[in-house]
Amino acid sequence: MSPVITALRAQRRNPNRINVYLDGEFSFGLSRIVAAWLSVGQVISDEKIHALKNEDELEVAFQKALKYIQYRSKSSSEVEKYLSNKGTSQDTIQEVINRMKQTGMIDDNRFAQDWTENRSQFRPRSRRVVRQELRLKGIPDEVIEFTLDEMLPEDELAYQAGVKQANKLTKLDKFEFFHKLSGFLARRGFSYDVIKPVVTRIWEERDANHMKIMDTNLSEQDKIER
Repeated sequence: MSPVITALRAQRRNPNRINVYLDGEFSFGLSRIVAAWLSVGQVISDEKIHALKNEDELEVAFQKALKYIQYRSKSSSEVEKYLSNKGTSQDTIQEVINRMKQTGMIDDNRFAQDWTENRSQFRPRSRRVVRQELRLKGIPDEVIEFTLDEMLPEDELAYQAGVKQANKLTKLDKFEFFHKLSGFLARRGFSYDVIKPVVTRIWEERDANHMKIMDTNLSEQDKIER
């Protein structure tokens, strides 16, 4: 004979979970949303209990994934690794990822695009480095290559990175300036063939700007003396 639900009680530590009592004894816990259609006095089969537990596992994993992507978008591979580390079964993980893809919560194409745009705008790096970063995020190679095609040319990325860093090197002479800025760009993954002309360009622009400021100051001083 199938058991009967004799009580449904919210858990003290987690009100979003419901303890289910069958025939007067605690049997299992469910997410509130999964337990929403249960009622005291309901006869419940073993098959239904098994289905409820599977649905609960899926809901718990889904809520964990939602919390995981709350503050920063994640790739599908990152979500998979996160849930796996939480002990979630592979079948459930795949269901969660499929649901999140269908609703647009995770999108590897959008993730790769956002990642490269963020890098280009705030912390420019070479395409080689960005490619490695996206691979570590589990982005498929075909998505990576398509996204990299949309990036700025390598020399422009190096220039943007170099100009920002050059503002911190204003007191250095030419030799130290070239040495420091070249090392910085190399650590960002740029090749020597890209670095040399970019550093030269930045130095010449800085030097020209310095001369322009000096000429302006001399003109102002000349006016005062007159």
